[in-house]
Amino acid sequence: MLIFKKYIARTCVLGAGLVLSVQSAWALIPIQHWQQANGAQVWLVESPAIPMVDVQIHFDAGGRRDPADQSGLAQAVAGMVSKGVRAVGEAPALDENALGEAWADLGASLNISASEDALAFGLRSLTRPELLNKAAQLAARQLAEPAWPQDIWQRERQRWGAALREARTRPGTVAHETFEQAVYGNHPYGYRVTDDTLARIDVADMAQFHSRYLQACSARVHIVGALTKPQAETLVQTLLARLPAPAQCDPLPAVAEVTPLTTPTQQNIAFTSAQAHVLIGQPGFPRSDPDFLALLVGNHILGGGGFVSRLMEEVREKRGLSYSVYSQFAPSLHAGAFTIALQTRPDQADQALQVARQVLARFVAQGPTPAELRAAKDNLIGGFALRIDSNQKLLGNVVNIATHGLPLDYLEHWRERVQAITITDIKAAMQRKLQPERMATVIVGGQQP
Repeated sequence: MLIFKKYIARTCVLGAGLVLSVQSAWALIPIQHWQQANGAQVWLVESPAIPMVDVQIHFDAGGRRDPADQSGLAQAVAGMVSKGVRAVGEAPALDENALGEAWADLGASLNISASEDALAFGLRSLTRPELLNKAAQLAARQLAEPAWPQDIWQRERQRWGAALREARTRPGTVAHETFEQAVYGNHPYGYRVTDDTLARIDVADMAQFHSRYLQACSARVHIVGALTKPQAETLVQTLLARLPAPAQCDPLPAVAEVTPLTTPTQQNIAFTSAQAHVLIGQPGFPRSDPDFLALLVGNHILGGGGFVSRLMEEVREKRGLSYSVYSQFAPSLHAGAFTIALQTRPDQADQALQVARQVLARFVAQGPTPAELRAAKDNLIGGFALRIDSNQKLLGNVVNIATHGLPLDYLEHWRERVQAITITDIKAAMQRKLQPERMATVIVGGQQP
């Protein structure tokens, strides 16, 4: 074990020295894509500088697949997969402590999470064959053979419920949950986990959800690391070997799109707090939308660029109404929210809201100035290397490309595509996507009407 720890230490030192020397070339490394015989889709970037590999396995089993009355089911599955594996054949059962010790002994990790759009398994391991093979076999058991211990779920459900109740004593939580429901309506993106929805989730529901959505044919596997294509193929086969492998996947039911807002709404919620939380927004657009880069650059100018954004200039610098204010798009498989967010003194909430609305309406109508566009491009293009300066960041970009059907050379041409964006492009994209006169507004802690 001591020798193994020394090996890891030497590897980390080596990696720290190499990462800067290779980051400039990463954008030019080709992304390889193929389909396995079992139907799994694989994307690979060979990054041989560091003897490590990062893997993300995604299934279309995120929160958008939750039943309305069982909101939180996908998150519950993600949490319980780490609580033990059952005995299968000669492989013994492992409880959550034994599972944690097994990963520690390998010097590897498997992280499981559920987003709105996917259930994700993230494996990180050294690529020494004897270590990687053991890590892959252990990960395969967790993917396919969770134990679903009832007593652990009872504990986790109580802990989760307590955390939700505590979070809802904070104005920021109340504001964001109210805002999401106002923007998304009955779409799964707007579902809210409550004590009632948790009470309707049991281990049988999790097992059924897992069986329905986790099959080898539906896996999307993304790999960045020191592996060749044949080595990656072997790794994927090992990782998915214990999952059901039907001849073809049954198509999943389509999830409805987010309904656009037709009228403006405003909710003022009384809350005793030092700051009022103000949120303005609407459904935005899916990540696959061709306007994405124009909107990325436009939003950087509007409110995504920190202290150099228009919103920051008008709300904070000129009027001192808020310490910070920002805007963002959250594009996903469906139309994620466009949001303007700020905090201010309760007695200034109405004024800050009015200024933010004016800035937004003017920007949508007129677009950016030439100077703003130049500065935004310089900032975004100059910071491009920071988007891919580690295997994990590069992996995130590969996942983005795979999930949203972007071209495999997307990273290679990202900078030139950003450079080509014009004021007309931004203005037209903003006007297509944003309707300032039909947005949802939430104020928590401000003066009541």
